[in-house]
Amino acid sequence: MIDRDAILAMIPHQGSMCLLDRVLDWNDERIHCQSEAHLRANLPLRSGGRLRGVHLCEFGAQSMAVHGGLLARASGGRAQPGLLVALRGVRISHGVLPALPGPLDVFGDKLAAGETGWQYAFRVKHAGELLAEGRAAVMPAPCGMNLSLR
Repeated sequence: MIDRDAILAMIPHQGSMCLLDRVLDWNDERIHCQSEAHLRANLPLRSGGRLRGVHLCEFGAQSMAVHGGLLARASGGRAQPGLLVALRGVRISHGVLPALPGPLDVFGDKLAAGETGWQYAFRVKHAGELLAEGRAAVMPAPCGMNLSLR
């Protein structure tokens, strides 16, 4: 298992903006993470104390960032920072998330990867129930751009 400290070392999302707590499994094509961020009162994505379903897309996008970091680390490098540029085919089960005890399972499946960007399918589940799914595209960030997200 890969813990939160290792995740923080790989991605620009820091502090309470790092939504993932652990990686349970991964290989060259996919990743399975878990998160308890939806339980945290200080989650910056909350509005009026509530977490909207659309924010689950960010959980999926962060699984992409962690997967890229793990792939780069496995080859002796560091992941190139990227910018989320598109979401497609997004389906969300709740406009506002109800209270959900326990962790969320976040899955990312690599669809395409190259010098010009990456595409993944993502799914976010709670206790086996699908909460959100879709596809996300990321492009490399311009050189020198500060992507530290707190």
